[in-house]
Amino acid sequence: MMNRRVFAGSLAALSVAALRVEAAQAQDTRRGASSARNVVLVHGLFADGSSWGKVVPVLQRAGLNVTAVQNPLSSFADDVAATRRALALQDGPTVLVAHSYAGMVISEAGMDPKVTSLVYIAARAPDAGENYAALAARFPAPPASAGIVWGPDGYGELSEAAFVRDFAGDLPPDEARAYYAVQGRMSRATPAAQTTVAAWRHKPTYYAVSQNDRTINPDLQRFMAKRMKAQTIELPASHASLLSRPQEVAALILSAAFPTGR
Repeated sequence: MMNRRVFAGSLAALSVAALRVEAAQAQDTRRGASSARNVVLVHGLFADGSSWGKVVPVLQRAGLNVTAVQNPLSSFADDVAATRRALALQDGPTVLVAHSYAGMVISEAGMDPKVTSLVYIAARAPDAGENYAALAARFPAPPASAGIVWGPDGYGELSEAAFVRDFAGDLPPDEARAYYAVQGRMSRATPAAQTTVAAWRHKPTYYAVSQNDRTINPDLQRFMAKRMKAQTIELPASHASLLSRPQEVAALILSAAFPTGR
């Protein structure tokens, strides 16, 4: 039988532990922090879901359920709908992650109550109703913008030279060309759309700036991250940081999934 002194000590330790848990929970509530068990990844223009191929295994090894959306890129509304369908399949708290143009998609879809936080990887983050082109025009134009080739069907893609040099410049050329081959083609209307809501004004937000980006100006990325009050990291990477720096990108996503550690 446990003596009274040991019992009292154990009870006191349990009480202290309980108080610590309550304090941590209260702190999490104030910060809006919440752990997630799901991650939904949304690719941008000139890409498809395979662009997350190096990040996904890292997240899965951490015990997360991961879904990569395949955006049709036929319209902004279609891409938002594809993301919402993916969110509807999640069974609980979810981190919503975007690369590039898809930052607009998660800003629009991110008000879903399952979404606990938003992660932007070298991504667009306009405010609700804001003209992104006008915002981007306040900064020097990135070289990749001159490499878009439009077809007679009204859909466009990056030329191989622009993709290898300006989109994925820090990947080995053979690897960059392989991703060039699977890039999605976008309608003219897709990148010109405007969001109707900015979920980053309501959810905890994280941002990874690509310092050597030739697709979205790095200073524009810094401006958007600062305006969002995002927890921000900077990576010495091209626009394709999710391919060239997958460990660091995954670490940022994990910090959003487990904001108070594990």
